[in-house]
Amino acid sequence: MSSRERERGTWHVAAEDLGAYARGELAPPALWSADSHLLACASCRGRLAEVGEPAGLDAGWARLDAELDAPRPGLFESLLLRLGVADHTARLLAATSVLRRSWLAAVVFLLVTTVGAVYSSGSPILFLALAPLLPLAGVALAYGPAVDPTYEMAVVSPVHGFRLLMIRTVAVLAAGIGLNGLATLALPSYGLRALAWLLPALALTATGLALIPRLGPVLAPSLVGGAWLALLLAEAGDDGPLAPFTAVGQGVAAVLAVLAAGLLFLVRDRFDVFSGSAA
Repeated sequence: MSSRERERGTWHVAAEDLGAYARGELAPPALWSADSHLLACASCRGRLAEVGEPAGLDAGWARLDAELDAPRPGLFESLLLRLGVADHTARLLAATSVLRRSWLAAVVFLLVTTVGAVYSSGSPILFLALAPLLPLAGVALAYGPAVDPTYEMAVVSPVHGFRLLMIRTVAVLAAGIGLNGLATLALPSYGLRALAWLLPALALTATGLALIPRLGPVLAPSLVGGAWLALLLAEAGDDGPLAPFTAVGQGVAAVLAVLAAGLLFLVRDRFDVFSGSAA
């Protein structure tokens, strides 16, 4: 700074500080002073343009444009990031259609209606029949090019096909089973009988997942859900509780869930082949 500028009480950023500022090497508190001064001083901004490298300035503007154009994370994605979930994983989960409010609101409405029907009829059969299908439907709508609007983004993401399926399955199961559990709390008079949907839900979901590489993400859950409804309809005419909700039926569901999980582990590599061919 010249003596004339000092006498007039003016101040400008020193040449060496401008050079460090242009290179991104200027440290606080000089950096803060330079920032404040450059906002108001056209002369120093002109000197900065002369000192700075054109390539560096272009790169800085490109980074600024990218940052301004980047979509802001929503509430659900921000929560996942705060919990330590990787950013690409959080984005894939947030983009899952069955984790959005419209789907969750539809599930809540369906469960409330079903619980109301249970109170009207005096039997929890309708709720027990419907509850295992909701996680299965959620998984079916969370994976595959025909049903997932973000499938292309998922394919090019740095995530193994099977790992992507498991990430979304766990999220969908947590949401579906959580909502089913809340609905179960509305049926306290039935005790543990109101939880008889849990093991069939796990068995149906695991079986549907294990069949996806062979039958596809729509047909496999559809056939499993259809088989569940056919079994219930076949049992509907008999007296007494339906077979899937007896002790034997619960044991069969548990065994089926374990076997399906084992089969799913064995065919895990086929999900990459399935994803690549479907894309």
